Amino acid sequence: MENKYQPTIGLEVHVELKTATKMFCRCRNNPDEKKPNFNICPVCLAHPGTLPAPNKQAIEHVLRVGLAVDGKLADYTEMDRKNYFYPDIPKGYQLSQYKYPLVSGGNLAGVELTRIHIEEDTARSQHDDKTGESLVDFNRACVPLMELVTEPVIHDAKTASNFAKELQLLLSPLYLDASEANLEKGEMRVEANVSVALAGEPLGTKAEVKNLNSFKAVEKAIEFEVKRQSELLEKGEKVVQETRGWDEDKGITFSQRQKESSHDYRYFPDPDIPKMWLSKISEFASLHETLPELPRAKRERYAREFGIKAEDVEVFVTDNKLGDLFERTIELLGGEKEAVKILSNYLTSDLMGLVKNNQVKVWPDSVAMMELINLITANEVSSRGAKDILAVMVTENKNPRVIAEEKGLFQKSDEGDLLQIIDQVITENQKQVEDFKAGNEKVLQFLVGQGMKLSKGSANPGVLAELLKKKI
Repeated sequence: MENKYQPTIGLEVHVELKTATKMFCRCRNNPDEKKPNFNICPVCLAHPGTLPAPNKQAIEHVLRVGLAVDGKLADYTEMDRKNYFYPDIPKGYQLSQYKYPLVSGGNLAGVELTRIHIEEDTARSQHDDKTGESLVDFNRACVPLMELVTEPVIHDAKTASNFAKELQLLLSPLYLDASEANLEKGEMRVEANVSVALAGEPLGTKAEVKNLNSFKAVEKAIEFEVKRQSELLEKGEKVVQETRGWDEDKGITFSQRQKESSHDYRYFPDPDIPKMWLSKISEFASLHETLPELPRAKRERYAREFGIKAEDVEVFVTDNKLGDLFERTIELLGGEKEAVKILSNYLTSDLMGLVKNNQVKVWPDSVAMMELINLITANEVSSRGAKDILAVMVTENKNPRVIAEEKGLFQKSDEGDLLQIIDQVITENQKQVEDFKAGNEKVLQFLVGQGMKLSKGSANPGVLAELLKKKI
């Protein structure tokens, strides 16, 4: 049945923008404020006679996102009133954009975009099941939101999740610094419009799934909804256009309310906020110049210039601290390709392993990493020895060569130093020696390994292998 029906998914993503003040007033924009109704004023509480004033920084954030996704920036734009009643909307309407969004079109992670616009966030309702009371905290009311809408061109849950991850990366402090975009804290909220239909048939009736506060939830909710709608159609029943929630504990979506259409909101231009001609605002004239190297461009450059594994590239793209160390060390190494690959492996595997185990007290600098890689490429230390040196580097902040000397990790290549080890390996592993003599060449690696153990990693494995073959 899964192959019989074609899922179609469009995403709507709301992101709280990183600004000093709220969207239309001078109240502090502080998502971490714990005291309810602390960052509020007559404007964000919609007292009669107050006038909202747009936040230029919030608009700039959205325009920079538009440039980053190759969207078309508006010249003329305006704010609209989106009319609906809910206890957490103090005005009785939400200031948003309808006909003239800040950005039209664009593409991110291979997904076409419809629009990106700006609006204000609502307050937060809090319900107490024990007392039956409902309270409203207005700290979040009027916080600047960016809403991004994709075209209905996604056909599987994994693509939807990957898109959300790429958007979070783009918006994060690593790149555009437009938002912290933390899903768990509600700074980025993903909604999925899901429909299914027989392959080749027109799009089916969509259901909008809200409350997706993790990338895993995005995947699981879409997968469930595709299955639910497919089963309805299979039984000859109809899919209802509605808004559904996601129950993380039960792993199911549930009906919340009938889905509204745009005409239900009775959009009309807000008369209190002046129309904007963005080309006449000098601060927006050179936004292109403010863009950093974006994730897609960085991936392409790393693959083109360094030829490292795609998994390693992704680590450097998503971790600027590690990526900066990688690039600065490459410059010192002169870009030699074999050295670059070794460096990439030690950073993404060994250094990241030490980070995950909370063993890094001192972050290594590029000079120290260059010296460590030079020790490896010159065969002065083994790969095992290099791992041990790196572990000391990040705890004691010592020079790699000094560590190798103190720990006796320099590889021994002198025959005289290694012959005693070889004699012991042969004596203690007679069966494997006989197997090697009988033509089983794979046994040699085992014997070399035993020699490396006896030398505590200080023997040169290549020289050890050659001497073992001669001796046997």
